[in-house]
Amino acid sequence: MFDILLYLFENIVNDNSELWVDEGELTKELKKAGFHEDDIYKALMWLEDLADLQSNDIAPFIIGQTALSSRIFTLEESMKLDTECQGFLLFLEQINLLDVATREMVIDRVMELEESQIGLDDLKWVVLMVLFNVPGKEAAFEQMENLVFEEPDGLLH
Repeated sequence: MFDILLYLFENIVNDNSELWVDEGELTKELKKAGFHEDDIYKALMWLEDLADLQSNDIAPFIIGQTALSSRIFTLEESMKLDTECQGFLLFLEQINLLDVATREMVIDRVMELEESQIGLDDLKWVVLMVLFNVPGKEAAFEQMENLVFEEPDGLLH
């Protein structure tokens, strides 16, 4: 399913191609690309749920959150997101790329992926997909895009 999401994002959204609004046409195109129908359905539902998150009231994600609040990951979240991923999410919050609501949207979408563990590179893609779908987050999307696509120059310390 995650491969389909990446395919869609890289080949349709990120290339500024015209988005298909006809689910049947999109399904046919994904089948031609070699994806299985069950996985296509799950990926489309994942995207639909992402759209629902931003169109519905996201208050349940942020009730009681303040600037001084810390996010404690559940056991299930910790099993799917290792400490490197958790630290990366904290880093994105600290540099104001994610706010409380978008962080929770990212965690929600990660937890809906079928993979038992998500690596840092995959997490970056999920963050990119979430930011792309949230109005008003265009600058954050561009910054995240740079984090995903740019290779570091020189030595890392």
